[in-house]
Amino acid sequence: MANDIRLCDECNHIKMKSIVPKLLKMAPDAEIKTGCISYCGPCGKRPFVYINGRYISGPTEDEVLAKAEAFVKRPVEKK
Repeated sequence: MANDIRLCDECNHIKMKSIVPKLLKMAPDAEIKTGCISYCGPCGKRPFVYINGRYISGPTEDEVLAKAEAFVKRPVEKK
């Protein structure tokens, strides 16, 4: 159950060098894809991340990450 995370590498509001390691720490099994994801309106105004089918945006990169954590799929623990 890998997490699907997508980032726009053209976005001026996020820095790939800082956000990718933070996302991998949050979701180690994530498949992170970078490239234009045709979300140019909001992308031009504020940082955002596409995670498991949801666009998450916020005023800062850290706030986006905090919001995105709620949408990370966690492995089910077996008893």
